[in-house]
Amino acid sequence: MSTPANGLRGSQTQAQTRLLLSLWDLQGSNQEVKRSDLNKWLLRSKEKVGDYQDIFKDLQEDGAIQITTDRSVSISLTPKGLEILKEGLKNPEFQFDGPTMGVKLPNALLKWMRSNKDSTPVSPQPTVESEPPKVAKISKIKNYAEFKKVVLKVHETLDKGYNLQNLVPIYRIRREIGDAVDRLEFNEWFIKMQEDEIFQLMTGEMPDMTPDKREDSLTLPGGAFRFYAKRL
Repeated sequence: MSTPANGLRGSQTQAQTRLLLSLWDLQGSNQEVKRSDLNKWLLRSKEKVGDYQDIFKDLQEDGAIQITTDRSVSISLTPKGLEILKEGLKNPEFQFDGPTMGVKLPNALLKWMRSNKDSTPVSPQPTVESEPPKVAKISKIKNYAEFKKVVLKVHETLDKGYNLQNLVPIYRIRREIGDAVDRLEFNEWFIKMQEDEIFQLMTGEMPDMTPDKREDSLTLPGGAFRFYAKRL
């Protein structure tokens, strides 16, 4: 991926890095970003959407991005995509290439540099320690009413134990409940708690995001991710 394509300014390698950096700056590592919003951030003078089509295709095939097509096309950045971005920014070929570039790309790069210290870049957010507060052993959960009671107790314990300011990671709640409830029932009932206006399910930056944390968070119908539960 080294030669310009169509109206692309610069090489495809440079464009790939700019695309991943743009997606990261739009918080694409923790939520889905509309393709139209990414295009507004990404496209430069004389470039067209089609100029990036092969790059999107290659990144998707490499597992660097995920593309969903529910009501609109949305894109998210995977942990592998973050690694590819990190390597792309180290590549001597990547450079700022003209006075019409604007300030968005340099500002995104500054944000990356400030948040990245030889690890996946993150923004400051409430987090939990490796050893959670003590939660009483949970018996098998038989119905939604029992699930709601248990989840509220676990949410309260974690929130108070680590002063999370009412933003408790969903993956932590799932792990505390463990085998007491089926994974599919957990997903269904957790979403129902939002429908019942008990929780607001939120995205936001997730510190030290890993594939297992993403999997143990919540995926809404349509593919959107949710990482935190806020008590209403």
